[in-house]
Amino acid sequence: MPIHAPRRFLPSISLLAAFEAAARSGSITEAAAELSLTQSAVSRQIKALEDQLGFELFVRAKQKIRLTFGGQVYAREIRDALGRISSASLNLLANPSGGTLTLAVPPTFGARWLTRRLPRFVAAHPDVMLNVLSRLSRFDFREDVIDAAITFGDEPWTGAEMLRLRQETVIPICSPELAGRYGFTTPTDIRRAPLLHLTTRPDAWERWLAHHGADDKGVHGMLFDQFATLYEAAAGGLGVALLPEFLFADELREGHVIRALPLPMTSEGAYHLCWPRERGDHPLLALFRDWLVAEMAHDP
Repeated sequence: MPIHAPRRFLPSISLLAAFEAAARSGSITEAAAELSLTQSAVSRQIKALEDQLGFELFVRAKQKIRLTFGGQVYAREIRDALGRISSASLNLLANPSGGTLTLAVPPTFGARWLTRRLPRFVAAHPDVMLNVLSRLSRFDFREDVIDAAITFGDEPWTGAEMLRLRQETVIPICSPELAGRYGFTTPTDIRRAPLLHLTTRPDAWERWLAHHGADDKGVHGMLFDQFATLYEAAAGGLGVALLPEFLFADELREGHVIRALPLPMTSEGAYHLCWPRERGDHPLLALFRDWLVAEMAHDP
């Protein structure tokens, strides 16, 4: 049953937009410029919001404003709500029929695997508008305009269902020049070169070294937060990186980088498609889920 909140607790968008702009900038002047209003108009809107709520959102002193503690909390939640309204409006503009599916993906997976295959999905389902957004970490489906997400790891996602898609094999990759300089022949030789690390998998090198019988103690090196930048560092000769073969198969085939040693390792965890439990029967999600499973089945 829908909840009908008293009018007092449903301020107009114009009042909320004025408050959010002033809260974010800390200035009535900057908020007025952003909203193409006068300073007095913004001040009146904020005062009207405070009167409607019966709560002081700003402390005013000598032409300056400062959020109250309650104002800080309210600003954060209003900013999220306005963002969701904006996203919903953009989605409607992009596809007035409502056939839109918004997907969150790890940036490198999205760029190097998913988007290269999406033309096949679009050709099969031309009426579906698929939005793809990058996400480096998990989020709360209840607080984001995301219908489903692809993620790596086996940990349960609170409030979501998870469908296992595939495992991942990583391989030590470097530039041809760096390989020639170090002449790698055994896993122990890898320790002589700079090792490049991914922040979300800080123990990957230790696991690879131990897996192949080499010393895994005291492993250090440069840190990167995405596979894409990790790859560029390895291709540029900064060191050796452990990278998923299926994401960088083209670069390996074309010789931009090479396998420092032909010694793969299966990563802990796997790629999953995740979605909120209450949206499991979403017809567009079902279409995409079936297509994605089929694509993964044909992928080496």
